[in-house]
Amino acid sequence: MTFRALILAASLAASPLLAQTDKTAVPENADFVASNVIAILYHELGHALIDILLLPVFGQEEDAADTLSALMMDAHFEDDAAQAILADTAWSFLMDDEARAADGVEVAFWDVHGPDLQRLYNTVCLAYGASPETRAGLIEEFELPEDRAETCEEEFEVAAESWGAALEEVEGGDGPLLELLEGESSFLRDLASAEINALNQLYSLDPPITVRVEECGEANAYYNGASTAITLCEELVGHLNAQVGE
Repeated sequence: MTFRALILAASLAASPLLAQTDKTAVPENADFVASNVIAILYHELGHALIDILLLPVFGQEEDAADTLSALMMDAHFEDDAAQAILADTAWSFLMDDEARAADGVEVAFWDVHGPDLQRLYNTVCLAYGASPETRAGLIEEFELPEDRAETCEEEFEVAAESWGAALEEVEGGDGPLLELLEGESSFLRDLASAEINALNQLYSLDPPITVRVEECGEANAYYNGASTAITLCEELVGHLNAQVGE
């Protein structure tokens, strides 16, 4: 089941509500920002579903959330758009790794998140495994070794089967899956609102998962199990936009 081509950033750019303030201005690299915001929203949704549905996780929960994000990007967009947002997500991981290395920061192998380059290769592998006949360019672009590429189709099938059972639990229904709390208009909020509306056409949960868009003091996003709420930080837009120019 697919939603649409990636035209969301372009439609936001055409909105007269935007370009009025710093928060509503369309970033220079709007498509790249939009791709990664969508990936991050799906990632946090993974955490929320694991918590609410009491899903078993064999391994790192962050890896499981990354996997759902890649699967949903593949499933909810036409092939060209899916490839574009998956590639943008991989590029963001690469840029974070390069920025870390430039600052002389060692890889935090102790962290709950996998190293950025590992997250990159996992994303590329799942993207390629979803459609090897149309996505060979991805493994060439990111230089995924042949030994790993040979396993990607099977990896995708296992991931799709594992997460598919969980997504079936929230498919259909009368209510929304996600509920965006009210707030001032911004590029991030309008982007999140459009994506949430699209997800709510396919999935439902009672009560829905709350989504907040607010300033956090850092470029971040997170899920809070106590309040069953996803928070997207306004600072993400500036961070992602700046990555392309770094």
